[in-house]
Amino acid sequence: MKKLSLLIFLFASFLSSAQKTENIIIITTDGFRWQEVFKGVDKAIANDKKFNQGDSAYIYKKYVNADFKISRKNIMPFFWSEIASKGQIYGNRDLGNKVDVANPYWFSYPGYSEIMTGNVDVAVNSNGYKANPNVNVLEFLNKQAKIKGKVAAFGAWDAFDRILNEERSGFPVISAFDKIGGNKPTPSQKLLNEMRDNSYKPFHDDECLDVFTHYQAMDELKTKKPKVLYIAYGETDEWAHHGQYRSYLDAANQVDKWIQEIWTFVQNDPQYKNKTTLFITVDHGRGDKNKKQWTDHGSDVEGASQIWFAAIGPEIAPKGEIKTESQLYQKQFAQTLAKILGYNFTTDHPVTEEIKEVFEK
Repeated sequence: MKKLSLLIFLFASFLSSAQKTENIIIITTDGFRWQEVFKGVDKAIANDKKFNQGDSAYIYKKYVNADFKISRKNIMPFFWSEIASKGQIYGNRDLGNKVDVANPYWFSYPGYSEIMTGNVDVAVNSNGYKANPNVNVLEFLNKQAKIKGKVAAFGAWDAFDRILNEERSGFPVISAFDKIGGNKPTPSQKLLNEMRDNSYKPFHDDECLDVFTHYQAMDELKTKKPKVLYIAYGETDEWAHHGQYRSYLDAANQVDKWIQEIWTFVQNDPQYKNKTTLFITVDHGRGDKNKKQWTDHGSDVEGASQIWFAAIGPEIAPKGEIKTESQLYQKQFAQTLAKILGYNFTTDHPVTEEIKEVFEK
């Protein structure tokens, strides 16, 4: 009887530890600061006429609260309800929980390369850098038998074609004003193409508005059912560079709504329900010590290496906001993404080990 009980216990333990995640959706919102994620509205910026777009009343009414926990939840309500209760959130430096980029540049192309390759290549030193010579984790996953042909990426910025080396990687990378649907778009894809092409273009031809990237990615999610999907939103960075704090906050608030939409969809779809993990992060931080530098980033801007990330899914224990002191790095994300799906990311360049804390119960 004791042997039978032991076998039942071991079998139950095996089932509980068995691989549950079959799909992963990676989401980035470019250059969104950890300060707003964890502390809510920065009143020093909101009160500055150079940055509040003449509408501090709007910012205060919609987002500000004397309790920073309410203010941050006003900006990202889904993040601080569903993810905080069922997932994990890292990067609150006020609690000693530090996450940083490891590359020395602190801007976008090197950051995204670090996220996706698990490696710091110091030669990748420009946003105009050529097609990335480093193999990325999406490319690696696309070569796995159960995933091959079921990987896709959507990014608002046109550099993602190069960052992910679309030509070599072998999976579709839809960036900026790329058309979806090929030569035979569905009616909805044709409409999305037309709306995007005829839209307001505040960032010229380099980057489309996030709304188009989102709905193109959702069309892919609903119709082609990828097992690995990457969505890269860009407006948080663009409005920050323009010094428009109200629009920056609104962009982050909208990304939070889209994350909720994605999660609601996957949790109501038979292929994805309870088999899908979301991993959410950023490519770099921004200035803060000198408040005027919140608009900027780069190696000459103190604090611009400081980032955050969050995850929710069947492999992710519901630990909420992580309050333990630690130092984690962006270069650990790629292997973490692979391990969430049950793979070990190996290639011809070094790949930094995963973040083990993510998997600890």
